[in-house]
Amino acid sequence: MNKYLQLTLVAFASSLCSFFLFYQFGSVRKVQRIPDETGAARYAGLVDRLFHARSNSAFAAAAPTNFTDAADIATPAVVNIRAVQQTGGGIWSRSAPAGSSGSGVILSPDGYVVTNRHVVENSTEIRVTMADKRTFYAELIGSDPSTDIALLKVDEVGLPFLLFGNSDSVRVGEWVLAVGNPFNLESTVTAGIVSAKGRNINILGGGASIESFIQTDAAVNPGNSGGALVNTVGELIGINTAIITETGSYEGYSFAVPSNLVQKIIRDLREFGRVQRAFLGVGIEDLDSETARTVGLPNAEGVYINRITPGSAAADAGLQAGDVIISVNNVRVRSTPELQEYIGRLRPGDNINLDYWRKGAKQRARLLLKDARNSTSIARLQGDELREALGFELRDLDGEEERRMGLNGALVTAIQRGSVVYATNMQPGFVIISVNGKRVTSAAETIESIRDAVNSVILDGYYEGEEDLYSYRFRKRE
Repeated sequence: MNKYLQLTLVAFASSLCSFFLFYQFGSVRKVQRIPDETGAARYAGLVDRLFHARSNSAFAAAAPTNFTDAADIATPAVVNIRAVQQTGGGIWSRSAPAGSSGSGVILSPDGYVVTNRHVVENSTEIRVTMADKRTFYAELIGSDPSTDIALLKVDEVGLPFLLFGNSDSVRVGEWVLAVGNPFNLESTVTAGIVSAKGRNINILGGGASIESFIQTDAAVNPGNSGGALVNTVGELIGINTAIITETGSYEGYSFAVPSNLVQKIIRDLREFGRVQRAFLGVGIEDLDSETARTVGLPNAEGVYINRITPGSAAADAGLQAGDVIISVNNVRVRSTPELQEYIGRLRPGDNINLDYWRKGAKQRARLLLKDARNSTSIARLQGDELREALGFELRDLDGEEERRMGLNGALVTAIQRGSVVYATNMQPGFVIISVNGKRVTSAAETIESIRDAVNSVILDGYYEGEEDLYSYRFRKRE
């Protein structure tokens, strides 16, 4: 009997010992949160949930995301765009028509459509085909070369459209859909994730360009330009614009203009016919680790000022070369593209609070933003901007004139006797389609191109009812 009692006691003690050892070493422990200000607590919580999910799922694959609702919302509002352009030809003969194609996104039920500027650049006729095969002629309302965005208008109501999402809230790793017409394959949807934000790929050119692209790995090919980048609830978060490729087709990365920037460009084009661009008046570059150590910053996140423009918003606020911009209106600025995008959403006359680093200390300044000519007023095109300097006035062609003549350009409405332009024998009614060989589609683009010309100016265009291309040359007054 004593022998059996001993065996029972040994077995019970062994069970207790085994339970204790398993509890101490064999169970999955929760990761403790670390109470600091660097995000460690949040990270520990994510790891905690990950451990819990794994212990209860036997390492099952993640549940697939359902894209069907987003595709159903986006596809009817994304259109195919075909633009007829004039290429070739000589001085005395009309050029032959050519074409390009891309995509666009309907923004309102009354027919406003956003696309890329390079899709409709130099076009004389634009046709928009919807997902249901209806086709409309479109009018070019305006375009912006600094962001490669253009706004079109079709004469129709009750159209399907997309709502803008907040591109600032888009996170790296988030699922997105690209919707467009690659290779003229209508209504094509591809999926990917956001792989980076604030990406600059130096594709637009020019010192005033804004490149702060959303980078994704959703497949985008020729024909997708101007199409929609949407989130999984069907909100428009970007306009697909470019790919990096050595073959001409998709090789892994695509780039979209963020929706918050697109909204500002579209509002300006609708309201003013041109973009109201605000400037700080500084030369900027990304901050490197060596410079960050020199100025006493703990990291290399910020934008280094290397030049101040006299009379600019930055000069008025007392900023200096060597300062480092670290935030605007309490929004952290980590790179040059981020700063350019944020300022690009504002207009001359807007006020901002700017935090910057100088001599080892954070400081704040309030800036009244100005335009490129250091003016705070909103620039409204009057048409007489060149009257004093060159002696002529311009306006945009209206929709009926564009359809009748098959042209986009600037109409000369008046010429002053004795002026520089008067001496060329140009007549009112002349439609300017290019300045020094650069295609222009509006009065604003014509005025800007003439102002940018260094000295000599050549204006090419047509008179209504005549087939011949006319060219007028003159020199700008010094």
